[in-house]
Amino acid sequence: MPESKSGTPSERRETGGPRRSGRRGGPGAHFGHPPEKPKDVRGTLRRLLRYLLHYRWQLVLVVILVALATGLGALGPYLMGRAIDDYILRSDLPGLMRLLGLMILMYLLASVVNWLQSFVMVGVSQRTVRDLRDELFSHLQLLSLRFFDGRTHGELMSRLSNDVDLVNQTLSNTVTQLTSSGLSILMVATMMLLINWHLALVTMTLIPLMVTLLRVVAKRTRQGFRRQQEHLATLNGIIEETVTGIRVVKAYVREEAEIERFAGTNRRLRRAGVSAQVFSGAVGPMMNMVNNIGLATVAGVGGWMALNGMATVGTIASFINYARRFTWPLNQLAQLYNQIQSSLAGAERVFEIMDEVPEIQEAPDAVPLPDTKGEVVFDDVCFSYEPGVPALKHVSLHAEPGQTIALVGPTGAGKTTIVNLLTRFYDIDSGRITIDGIDIRRIKIADLRKQLGIVLQDTFLFSTTVMENIRYGRLDATDEEVIAAAKLANADEFIRHLPEGYQTVLSENGSNLSQGQRQLLAISRAVLADPGILVLDEATSSVDTRTERHIQEAMLRLMEGRTSFVIAHRLSTVRQADCILVIDHGEIVERGTHEELMQARGFYYDLFMSQFRGLPLRVEDLVMGGA
Repeated sequence: MPESKSGTPSERRETGGPRRSGRRGGPGAHFGHPPEKPKDVRGTLRRLLRYLLHYRWQLVLVVILVALATGLGALGPYLMGRAIDDYILRSDLPGLMRLLGLMILMYLLASVVNWLQSFVMVGVSQRTVRDLRDELFSHLQLLSLRFFDGRTHGELMSRLSNDVDLVNQTLSNTVTQLTSSGLSILMVATMMLLINWHLALVTMTLIPLMVTLLRVVAKRTRQGFRRQQEHLATLNGIIEETVTGIRVVKAYVREEAEIERFAGTNRRLRRAGVSAQVFSGAVGPMMNMVNNIGLATVAGVGGWMALNGMATVGTIASFINYARRFTWPLNQLAQLYNQIQSSLAGAERVFEIMDEVPEIQEAPDAVPLPDTKGEVVFDDVCFSYEPGVPALKHVSLHAEPGQTIALVGPTGAGKTTIVNLLTRFYDIDSGRITIDGIDIRRIKIADLRKQLGIVLQDTFLFSTTVMENIRYGRLDATDEEVIAAAKLANADEFIRHLPEGYQTVLSENGSNLSQGQRQLLAISRAVLADPGILVLDEATSSVDTRTERHIQEAMLRLMEGRTSFVIAHRLSTVRQADCILVIDHGEIVERGTHEELMQARGFYYDLFMSQFRGLPLRVEDLVMGGA
């Protein structure tokens, strides 16, 4: 139906309306599609490096410590060879004991240095990930509502937690292991060339084979880890949706359906995880096979050289140890490469969010709006959530300071869309919206929204105390000001009957309060904010008569002296409005006072009479939600 295309995105999802294509994150968004390949591996690595370089001096210290530990470790096989040739073959026990003491001391020192570099690097990685997570969360706060319309909360939470944790797991090991492995290869190669360049060349023939195997496995590994993260995000979305909507699940006996939906996604996650781990796990055995081939080759060639007097037994023993130490960092680098693939899969998903440009941009010449008279003008405003599907068509209205403007009409007509544009949650396609004669696109966004007090039908409360939930309207308010605001909103009485009064901690979204109580807290929050313009989405349709009266009294106090936009659900509540705008299919089809519109016997008259006489109209007209 046309109405389903013109409401807010959340309404369109509820009514089965279309959604924008190309968005990721909804349930089933990735099923049946091949995983997306990383767009810019080098670019992602460079961006991660920029975060690390904020702690460059700590990194310098890590490199120094790693170099010291690697150097100490590289001396071990050489001293072992000397022990065999100079002391064991010559039966020099005192000399052997001195050398063994030196080797023990050297290995103890290497262990201490290794611990120190790990300690410093863990601090660097944790600070880096903290910076990354802070920046991602801050950027999410700046993004426009259109960005959140096409993504589940669970997917965004997955990027903020799971994907960032992947980066953390890799950073804590990558720098030290890369440095250690690189220096170890360099030092071991140097020692082998100095001892016997023939055997050194034999050992180094393993490198091309290892690199070839890595190149074959790497592509599949990276794709597998990315697919795994995508399915994990989808799974988190299902968990978040199901837990949040558990009452609806139980009310409609949909437990089995949700279990099956979860199980299906979980199976896809398992398959993706198996695929990623199979290719990742193949690296270790392949490298071990190459290592063993290398050791066998060195032992064979070395034994032949020893038999022919071309090398001593100590040299061969040192070389076998060096060969193991040469292939071990190569194996370590191969395993590290797998970790980097996993980390890149997470980092790319993080940077995808950070690269999103907020749709709502503040103008370079934006002006402050410290106070407002409350004159609001919509001048020929057009707007679409989706291209080619208009939500508002040539809407014009003029609210004088202190007037109350009621917005009525069927679900999906465009009532909430008008509010979304006034608050600049979205920007208009054409036309102009002004407050006190200033185009809202030229007003600083923070100043604009501070002058707008919004009480929505779906009140959101935080999992903190009642006091802090009200104080959210103005964070610098004193306890006395919070209590005064609650009294004006008729909320003080019920608050004082709570177990801990104003210090009662609310459960998630205030689920331990009634809907009417939540609404009174939202009104208290708006009273405390003291805005110049009010937007009220009445939510009295599902509360008892006494609570409705309290809410109505609180709203009237809040509206006094302020320009107010009231989204009306019960038409009886808007009889005293200065102007009633009747909206249908994104257009203002009627306007006037209650008496004028009733006398006109048009669309408003039919809506009003259908509520109070029960006369049937179109099904969608009878649903008086906040469109």
